[in-house]
Amino acid sequence: MQIVGQHKRHESAEGHVTGKAVYTDEQRPPMGMLSLYPVLSSHAHARITRIDVSAAYDVEGFVTVLTADDIPGENDTGAIAHDEVLLPTDVVSYWGQVVVWMVGETEDAARNAAAKVVVEYEPLEPVLTVKEAIAHQSFHTAPQVVRRGLGATSATADLWLEGEVEMNGQDHFYLETQTSWVIPDGEGHYQVYASTQHPTETQVIVARVLGIASNQVVVTCLRMGGGFGGKETQANPYAAAAAIAAHKTGRPVRVKLSRHHDMILTGKRHGFLGQYRVGVNRDGKIVALDVDLYADGGWSLDLSPPVLLRAMLHVDNAYYIPHLEVRGHIVKTNKVSNTAYRGFGGPQGMIVIEDIVDRVARALKLPPEFVRECNFYHGQGETSTTHYGQEITDNRIGRVWNEAKTISNMVERQVAIAQYNQANPYKKRGLAITPVKFGISFNKVEYNQAGALLLVYMDGSIQLNHGGTEMGQGLHTKMLQVASQALGVSVERFRMMPTSTDKVPNTSATAASSGSDLNGQAVKDACDTIKSRLMPVAAEMLNLDPDAALIFENNWIYDVTQPDLRVSFEAVVKKAYHDRISLSATGYYRTPTIYWDAAAGKGHPFYYFAYGAAVSEVEIDGFTGTFKLRQVDIVHDVGESLNPSVDRGQVEGGFVQGMGWLTMEELVWDEQGRLRTFAPSTYKIPTISEIPEHFNVQLLERAAQDGVIYGSKAVGEPPFMLAMSVREAIRAAIAAFGTSSHVQLALPATPEAILMAIETVRATSEHALDAMANPIASL
Repeated sequence: MQIVGQHKRHESAEGHVTGKAVYTDEQRPPMGMLSLYPVLSSHAHARITRIDVSAAYDVEGFVTVLTADDIPGENDTGAIAHDEVLLPTDVVSYWGQVVVWMVGETEDAARNAAAKVVVEYEPLEPVLTVKEAIAHQSFHTAPQVVRRGLGATSATADLWLEGEVEMNGQDHFYLETQTSWVIPDGEGHYQVYASTQHPTETQVIVARVLGIASNQVVVTCLRMGGGFGGKETQANPYAAAAAIAAHKTGRPVRVKLSRHHDMILTGKRHGFLGQYRVGVNRDGKIVALDVDLYADGGWSLDLSPPVLLRAMLHVDNAYYIPHLEVRGHIVKTNKVSNTAYRGFGGPQGMIVIEDIVDRVARALKLPPEFVRECNFYHGQGETSTTHYGQEITDNRIGRVWNEAKTISNMVERQVAIAQYNQANPYKKRGLAITPVKFGISFNKVEYNQAGALLLVYMDGSIQLNHGGTEMGQGLHTKMLQVASQALGVSVERFRMMPTSTDKVPNTSATAASSGSDLNGQAVKDACDTIKSRLMPVAAEMLNLDPDAALIFENNWIYDVTQPDLRVSFEAVVKKAYHDRISLSATGYYRTPTIYWDAAAGKGHPFYYFAYGAAVSEVEIDGFTGTFKLRQVDIVHDVGESLNPSVDRGQVEGGFVQGMGWLTMEELVWDEQGRLRTFAPSTYKIPTISEIPEHFNVQLLERAAQDGVIYGSKAVGEPPFMLAMSVREAIRAAIAAFGTSSHVQLALPATPEAILMAIETVRATSEHALDAMANPIASL
């Protein structure tokens, strides 16, 4: 397998493990830096009647308070719609909303001052659940519709099933909480250091609230301690608050949320409700699907429209459904404004169809894997075209599926599991395989572009800038490899610079799994420009024709026909400088062929698809509802991997995070709209104890993709959905406790949810047995 460049390990690995890697709040603070601390709303929905901060002035070290009156520009941080007030003036819209920010010489001083603030409210009725919002007709936007064929209303099928799937959200739980520093220069300019996945948007929002032009604000992201989508838009309000404080006081200001504040204040993965009617034939083929998807947007719109659209475009997963209509709705509730999260709506759409496929299989008494396989996209034309009109030209579903079955010894294990279940009445095992087909590109076409800046110095050393941000996923590592390969020099020549809006402007968010695709092409473009300038210089030094075919490799430049005739890279660079040839270059890339017609619900929104399949085996305890993940086997398509170690880590991490969402990460709001799970003590994420001893990840081989950087494919988000196999394995194990044709399992599948599902299966099976024993009485 190809490894581009020479740098195989993560470029910050040593800094991470030694603690030397510098994050935003670990820099040396400038003199006079102030700290912020929030005063939070005690109601989910209420009118503010009085704010009294007078007692705060008795606190030593307290400097000032930030209210809406202190915002010199627009009181809004909304990313799409301008509906997200930074500081409320009359109404609070969710429990924990920041009412005012306290500014102190130290964080302790700001916190002590916040404790002195008195806020009085007139409570209003909150809307707290998706179903409440539907009942109240509380929606952010008009419905979106994507349709193919006749829809479920006019199609014919042997069997019709109706049901619903409700799923919870998920906290991002990144290691580094939301953090921003803002440093004014005294001349009306602001340097922002932020833990943000989208420096340009943070720049735009800070400029908006300050009422100044974007060129007055520079946003720099050193690195992030995790993001997962939670720092795409959610970083903006904290940078904005620090900027307002810096504007008001003329001093540097920092804000770093505590863990519990981060969990209370920030948006989550969208909770969804899917309501469906599906038509199937006796052979297991799905003929028609009619589905409504309701996304819990929370109190403001944030990124909910594109999240919902991606859910709608992935409600098919890997399955061809001739007649399909999906309607998408964004409900407005009095909770945090939900936002981007790894998968960006795709997982929610896929869960709906996977739930349906399992139900269809059990209703028809067919193996679930058979029903999945017989409904795959296949061939060419209509049967390989999605419900939104994009033909799948690189279909690898069958290939990853078959390889996953082979490496997992799936057929033999199914026999062994059946024998185990027959012999063990109180413990049951389940095995399931699920596919993933995930579209790669931003839904918003204009975001599919990237820039880079390459600076070559006279000693042959190089500074590399690009528009992507590093959050531990290895993007910088891959960009160093791309630049090293493109220029034919060692990785050690490069210094990877922090992402900054004064080096690469108008960047897109590092999101949608597109960081390497977009920025890699931009970096290569900049390197190719430098090479094109250096080639005639090297040819002259080698006494060759200016158009000679030269090779850049291992820090040397040589003639392809005379490898011993060579000159060093740094010698050519020095000569280029003396010849007054520019040694800096910008690079740019825009994804071709993609488009979307929102009115028609048709288009070619994805440049390509990433594929994967996972086989998971679980064991359930019928007394406690707990499960143990015994074995996982994954085959995942990353194209021609730029860095197999990094990509394998992304597959493993994405799978485990997906398993957390589906089985244990439970967000709980009470009847007053208060989040009750805002700490690690109440919100459980996967730990090492949940990882199976047998965790086999195989990257699909001989899988280079055309038209992408060195044949590689995106890897950040698609593996998250591989964890659906764990949920389906749990359902298979639950089914083994009885003979029910339907296993209804809540999400997340906590021990309580599993126990309830087991009891339902047992009760249904007992009722069926009673009916068989006494058919007249059962009528």
